[in-house]
Amino acid sequence: MTLMETLGAVTFGLALLHTFSAKFFEVLAHKNVTHAGLFHLLGEVEVVFGFWAFVLIVVMALVAGGEAAVNYAESRQYTEPLFVFVVMVVAASRPVLEIVGRVLKGLAAWTPVPDAIALVWFGLAVVPLLGSLITEPAAMTLAALMLAPRIFRQGMPEWLKYAALGVLFVNVSIGGTLTSYAAPPVLMVAAAWQWDSAFMLATFGWKALAAVLFNATVVTLVLRKHIAAAASAESVIVEPVPLIVSLIHLAFLAGVVLFAHHPVFFLGLFLFFMGYTQAYERYQSPLILKEGLLVGFFLAGLVVLGGMQQWWLQPIVSGLAPHTLFFAAISLTAITDNAALTYLGSLIAGLSEQAKYLLVAGAVAGGGLTVIANAPNPAGVALLKRGFNDESIGALGLLLGALPPTAVAALMFLL
Repeated sequence: MTLMETLGAVTFGLALLHTFSAKFFEVLAHKNVTHAGLFHLLGEVEVVFGFWAFVLIVVMALVAGGEAAVNYAESRQYTEPLFVFVVMVVAASRPVLEIVGRVLKGLAAWTPVPDAIALVWFGLAVVPLLGSLITEPAAMTLAALMLAPRIFRQGMPEWLKYAALGVLFVNVSIGGTLTSYAAPPVLMVAAAWQWDSAFMLATFGWKALAAVLFNATVVTLVLRKHIAAAASAESVIVEPVPLIVSLIHLAFLAGVVLFAHHPVFFLGLFLFFMGYTQAYERYQSPLILKEGLLVGFFLAGLVVLGGMQQWWLQPIVSGLAPHTLFFAAISLTAITDNAALTYLGSLIAGLSEQAKYLLVAGAVAGGGLTVIANAPNPAGVALLKRGFNDESIGALGLLLGALPPTAVAALMFLL
């Protein structure tokens, strides 16, 4: 253990403490008008890891020299933060949301329950499962924007919001395991362990499907009375978006997903997308550039800070028995990010097939416990926090809301 590794672990620990106390700063912002702006900044969960990553780089420059700090920052891979930013903005565009909304409303009309309740169930079950095709960040964005006016709004009991948020985060985390490319923790090991989409569907997919449907159904039943009351409050779009415009937006989204691991291509597509939205501005709502950038900043900070944690994480992962590893993975995911955890697992030589399965199963099952547990979670927080008290999502509330669906997912994966 070197001095920089120790400083990296300490900085990471401070970032975690800051994450869990973010709601406290939002409360201070409402009480202290003079410094409200500063407290609001410190209360932005999406800012936390970027801020502490900056602190780490400054400390590294002072201790090891500026060149070492620059070399370390440039050695990190930032493809995922860039991709999440781009896919959030494209998936949240009005033409995409409208065509998805049309399809789901058409399906809701065929269900035996009121449309408002059916749409909430779709948002908590069907859209997270679509994450296996369009990637988890895109699914999180679509689901969050669909559910925001129906669940995550003023007037809904706070505990119900956290219950729904926990189900959404867990379902997105496990709902991307039907393929080998959509869930970040699966992607980290798929090539190294030769797991293709057929293997994922047969090994993880049916269990994830059962857990997603069960979690969504239970929380929808709990929410049903409040959902009916909120249905009339939905916004109405006066001028519908032409189908061709929505299809072109979907083509942009498909292209971004197709080139998810090639930033030169998906960033180029994104620039074309920006130009297209300007050309047909009357069919657009303001793009969520600020929210997307904040989430990208958060994930980039996690990449910088997480790169210094391998020295203590890898011995834990490699030294545990398979079933102990499963429960350890659920716990460690909450404080490290599940993709980072499975990546470390992929570096361990001689890991048994059972241990590989249980490591990934634990990592995806625990992906809803905290904001940092799964890459799409910060996107959900950025899009939904305004519906919570103090416009902030408390770490403890999220943890408590996610525990029941996490237990369901864990039970299914242990079958």
